Amino acid sequence: MSEEPAIGPGDDKWAPLMRAALKGDEAAYRRLLEEISRAVRAMARGAFSRMRVGDADIEDVVQETLLAIHLKRHTWDGGPRAAPWVNAIARHKIIDAMRRRGARRAEPIEDFEAVLAAPEAEDPHLRSDIERVMQKLAPRQRDIVTAISLDGQSIAATAARLSMSEVAVRVALHRALKSLAAAWRSATQ
Repeated sequence: MSEEPAIGPGDDKWAPLMRAALKGDEAAYRRLLEEISRAVRAMARGAFSRMRVGDADIEDVVQETLLAIHLKRHTWDGGPRAAPWVNAIARHKIIDAMRRRGARRAEPIEDFEAVLAAPEAEDPHLRSDIERVMQKLAPRQRDIVTAISLDGQSIAATAARLSMSEVAVRVALHRALKSLAAAWRSATQ
């Protein structure tokens, strides 16, 4: 993830509010958290937008950041700058949210048909070539190859329909395909 820009209206504003909050001033603490929440929301929105992952988790990131600040406020060094400390916490919460989401991306699907390739038309000559080569098989072999390879029937269904064992159908299919391969090679040479 790229480096996020520093958040906050200015370190000189958050640091005094943080100091006052640590001394028990509830109004200063409430104001500090409101300002931080606005800044974190903007930071998360920007990060999610750049990664094109949608904005469903923005409020979760804001709440997780505020909770982390509340629980870890005693770790702030009390210096003249609070924004770098808040920025680091917010950045880690944004990264955590993106990891939870995985590699999902929000992509618009309104015009998806414009980017899909059109299905290729079946080559009419290929089908006639296959039918010509299939005529070289014995009728039962041709029936087995058609049922399983072309029509997609199962071995069991084909065996039941032809009153054969599944093993016999497999052997017949294998032999028929081997014969087809040989016939195809001789026809294309």
